[in-house]
Amino acid sequence: MIQTATVTKILKDGRAEVAVRRQSACGHDCAQCGGGCAEMMVSPTVAVIAENPLRAMPGDSVQVESSTGSVLGAAVLVYLVPFLLFFLGYALGAGMNGPSEGLGAALGGLGFGLGVLLAVLADRRVRRRRSISFRITAIEPGS
Repeated sequence: MIQTATVTKILKDGRAEVAVRRQSACGHDCAQCGGGCAEMMVSPTVAVIAENPLRAMPGDSVQVESSTGSVLGAAVLVYLVPFLLFFLGYALGAGMNGPSEGLGAALGGLGFGLGVLLAVLADRRVRRRRSISFRITAIEPGS
């Protein structure tokens, strides 16, 4: 996955901290997809550490490449797993309790919470191991 980023600072080991603009599902053309823009609710950039073989400097606009498989795997874990566990918990609770939905809702909530906990633990593991790597591959002209 290749994204445009801005170098914010250079670390002591030569790597760079870069601000990567978050991409929405509609490519920030929310009128085109008919939805309200979620960009207002969340920070539009994410700070990541990138290998800096080109020796980009703060303020440079750069192309940053990341491993697509790792990013997609993380997205599945963060977005899909909590919902799958919610529906699984709800179905199990509803099946055990008959027509009353109280147990299904409770187990669904527990499943969702477990999914969020798994996502947080996985995020910590990824940060520790640096499983998702970023690398500056080009400096934009005029930077």
